[in-house]
Parts: sequence; C-alpha cells; structure tokens
Amino acid sequence: MNKNKKFLLLTVLAVFSLVLAACGFGGDSSDKAKDDKKDSGSSETASSKELNVVVASEPPSLHPQLATDTTSGAILQNVFEGLMVLDLDGKPAPGMAESYTESEDLLTYTFKLRDAKWTNGDPVVAGDFEYAWKWALNPENLSEYASLLYPIKGAEAYNLGEGSADDVGVKAEDDKTLVVTLQQPTAYFLELVAFKTYAPLNQKVVEGNDNWYTDAGENFVTNGPFTLDTWKHNDSVVLKKNPEYWDASSVALDTVNIGMVENEATASTMFKTGEIDYLGSPYQTVSLDEIDGFKADGSLQIADYAGVYWYKFNTTDKITGNANIRKALTLAIDRQGLIDNITKGEQKPALGMVPSAINGFEEDRGYFKDNDIEGAKAALEAGMKELGIKDPKDLKINVSFNTSEGHASIAQFIQEGWSKNLGITVGLDNSEWQVYLEKLNVLDYQVGRMGWIADYNDAYSFLEMYDTAANGNNDTGWENPKYKELLKQSIAEGDSAKRLDLLKQAESIAVSEFPVAPIYYYTNLSVVDKKVKNMVPDILGNIKLKYVDVE
Repeated sequence: MNKNKKFLLLTVLAVFSLVLAACGFGGDSSDKAKDDKKDSGSSETASSKELNVVVASEPPSLHPQLATDTTSGAILQNVFEGLMVLDLDGKPAPGMAESYTESEDLLTYTFKLRDAKWTNGDPVVAGDFEYAWKWALNPENLSEYASLLYPIKGAEAYNLGEGSADDVGVKAEDDKTLVVTLQQPTAYFLELVAFKTYAPLNQKVVEGNDNWYTDAGENFVTNGPFTLDTWKHNDSVVLKKNPEYWDASSVALDTVNIGMVENEATASTMFKTGEIDYLGSPYQTVSLDEIDGFKADGSLQIADYAGVYWYKFNTTDKITGNANIRKALTLAIDRQGLIDNITKGEQKPALGMVPSAINGFEEDRGYFKDNDIEGAKAALEAGMKELGIKDPKDLKINVSFNTSEGHASIAQFIQEGWSKNLGITVGLDNSEWQVYLEKLNVLDYQVGRMGWIADYNDAYSFLEMYDTAANGNNDTGWENPKYKELLKQSIAEGDSAKRLDLLKQAESIAVSEFPVAPIYYYTNLSVVDKKVKNMVPDILGNIKLKYVDVE
C-alpha cells in the first residue's frame, strides 16, 4: 500500500527557520503559525512525554475506508483500532476483539468485542464494524481498497453493483458479537482485519455527515490509543493520548507532534539539530545525501521492508501501450548501479513484482536480468517496428514523479541510462503529491513512479491491484483474464504450496507483459533519537505509537 517520497542542500539554510515555524516545532509568539501545543489550548506538564516527527505532505484522507497512502496510514493506524491489530512482530493480535473463534471449515469467524469506548463516550459495538465494512463496499462511496473485503461472502458482488448489502457475510448479532462468513478460506484474513479499511466507524456520528473526517473536532470520533487533537492543513497534526482507550494504561506518550516537511534534506537537518526524534517509515525518509553520514556514525538502522519501488506504464498510451517498448525500458534499468550510487540503502534489485521479504517469495524468480542492455535493444527494435518508428531519437518518453529529491535523483539516473543505451528522448515531469496521484488515476502520464508497501504479509497484496484495469490502485489500464483467473484460484486454494505456485504463475504473466518496471525492493532506513524507545517499524513499515516511549 503505498502512494510514497526527495532539493538542493543549498536551499536548506534559506528555508530552514521558516519550515520550523510552519511545522509547529519553532517560531515565536508573533509568528502566524504558532506552536501546536499552544494552538490546541492544551496544558502540558513538566512530565509530559512528547514525540516529534514529520511527514512529507498533507495526508490525502483521514477516512480509514478511503485512505490509500502511507502518510494517512501513519496517522490512522494510531487513532483507529480494528478487531485485530499487528503486534511488535507484525503478527495479528486481539484489538477491539477480546477473542475470536473459527469454524472447522474456516469459513466463519465469530468475534467477541471487549468493553471499549469511542472518544465521544459511546460504546464501540459490533454494528460499528458492520456499518463501516458495508460503507466501504457500497459502490457509491468509491473506496479504492474495497477489494480487500472481497474474501467476505457477497462482498465483491455488492461492490460491483451485482448484489445487495444484505447479502454481505458480516452480521452484528448483538453489540458484542460480530459474525463474518467468508466466500472461501482465506489464510491471511486476520491480517486483513488488522488493516485500516477494516476499522470501525461510529455510525451515529458519521452517517449523514460527509465531511466528518476532513478536520479535527467533535465529529472526528475515533477509538484508538490516540486522538486527533489538531489538524492544521498543509502544516501539522497533533495527536493526544486517548483517555477513553481500553488499554490507555499501556500508552506512554502524551503528545505526538507531526509536522509536514516535503524536503527530505530539511527533515534530516531537523533530526540532526534535535527538532524531530525520528526519520524513516512511515514518516519522512532519510535524505539520500545524509545516508553515508548516518552510516559512518553508526546511527543508521537498515531493516527488511515488504515494499517495492517501480515505474508504472500507461498501457493506454500509444508508445507505452506497446509491450516491447515497456520491456525495453524495463530491461535497460541498471538497478544495482542505482542502488550503489543513488539510493545507497542496501536495497535489492527488483526482478519481480513481489518483494523477497514476503513469505514464500524469498528467492529470485529469474523473470529477467538486471541491466540487460542487449535484450532491451532487441525489444526496442521490435517495438519501434510495430509502431512504425525508424529512429530511436523520434521515440519520446516522459517520466513523471512527485516532487522529491530522491525521486528526482532516481529519475535522472534512469533518464541518463535510457538515453545513453537506447538512444531515445526522455523528459522528466514532477508534480506535488496530490496532483501527481490524480495524474496517475486518470492515466495522464506515460511512465510514473510509485512505491507499494504490503498491506499484509502475502504476495496477493502486490498482485491483487492489477486484477482489473478498474481496480482503484491499478493506474496502468492493464489487465489479463488469465492473470485474474489465477488470482481467483489462489484465493480458493487451501494448500499453501499450491497457492504459492498459483501466485507465482500470475506474477510471471504480469512480468511478461510489463505493466510495471520493478526497480528495487525496499529496505527500511531509519534513525531515531536515543531517548526514544520501541520506535521500530515492522516488516510492513508500521509503527504502533502505543508501544513507543520517551525517556
């Protein structure tokens, strides 16, 4: 799940003091943007425990059934809580559900809810989950992650307008009991239930109030360990410990200040000067220019990360709609050179669509070779012939990316390689994050960068988005009926070895047609202040602030 983020160091000093004030981490009382603690009207004591971090942009949506990006997810996973949560090891554990049982045929889950409250004092009831899940599936609500609910009986039909909400296999039998019936056994269902799309909604508060999630205030009612105290758009977010949370005694932090800093170099400087306490997923990342320095002083932490950085192709475009052109561009990327010289984070060259950190996909599937220039030239020649183009210089490719030092550096490296080795004309186009997302969504691009982080530790998380061109996370226009059929078979397959084989068959089809060019599998690079404890992202890049402490 990831829609993710890298300018010249010379600009940092000029803007640094302005950024600090805008983020609420500095500035005096005469500044228009004052300290968030003062703006919120809260009174902090000397013993108050605060954590300061930054994200790269305004969160696109703080609606758990609408959000699709890591920035929004970093906040949502700490203000909402589902039936299940992921523990420090990334394993499903009880959250709002005190317990659960599975039927012998693994088709029915019965969740028993614990005593818990919403931030407005209402009890959290099973009906809040039924309402939220069916809200996501309602085709009128355009939830891009609705497909994550498809394992539930009747969910896909309802979402596609071919069934009704009453046919969906989720039922609140009483306030404490939620019964879920699946279409077929789903090995990763409990991990899905821990994902934000499965979070509850307070029906009484949100029904009829379409803007409830657009600002902090009395309508933003949540049930997680933290509350959304203030939200200064395009500036900062402040989270406060939730006194109504069922396990509040386990939450050490009182306040989490989240500034918005697009420039990674600026964020890295803020960390070095003590303005923020952490850099790394799911917050702003470590600047490329600072990686060597953090390595040298021993502060850089490198961990496996279930994510992939890839270039998507608009398959409806005249040029990138040609499979041989897409193949040529994919083969002509020097992934190891990019890692060694640009990203420097010990990432792994991506030669498939599913990262090697995912269970069952640890080995290299060998679909193609890294930096295969000869193969790329052959594919380019075939593609140009099919398009009626005689001279590579007449082939113009535009690479789009969201404004970021890192994405720009990667695009420039790949631009140089494509121009040098293939002789084609390559242009670069950058946009602010939300503008960029819209370009991808409406297929207003040729080649566009994107990162994808697993929503759960299963290959299906990476393959499912390409099941149809209409999938909200596809953004390529590509689909293949055999690919879709293999994915459907994988869902129904109970034998884990056979299921893995089906998923690998599906991956091989997609890789052979190149709707995306995999570039590298992520590692999670982070640095954390010594006073901060338990701030370690799991393999999915999540940090549960509930477990974080500050000395």
